[in-house]
Amino acid sequence: MSTERKTIRAVIRGRVQGVSYRAWTKKRADRHGVAGWVRNRPDRTVEALFSGPAEAVEALLAECRRGPFAARVDGIEVTEADAEGEGFEIRG
Repeated sequence: MSTERKTIRAVIRGRVQGVSYRAWTKKRADRHGVAGWVRNRPDRTVEALFSGPAEAVEALLAECRRGPFAARVDGIEVTEADAEGEGFEIRG
């Protein structure tokens, strides 16, 4: 496994609020060993920061493109970001 680290910011669009998307994302991030956070935004999108081994971040991002059962992901905008702390948290 590569030791390359990667940090991205993702904005997820679609039916992603009110469907447990944040809790689902935290579980997946913990499973992959990815640090960061996830939060709802006022425009009904979900924003997340993922930081960790590049392969784990990419695997988590791939899962986020599908989302939890009740979600409908229409698209994800991804940009590079700076790493923040350790662990993964759900924010506002």
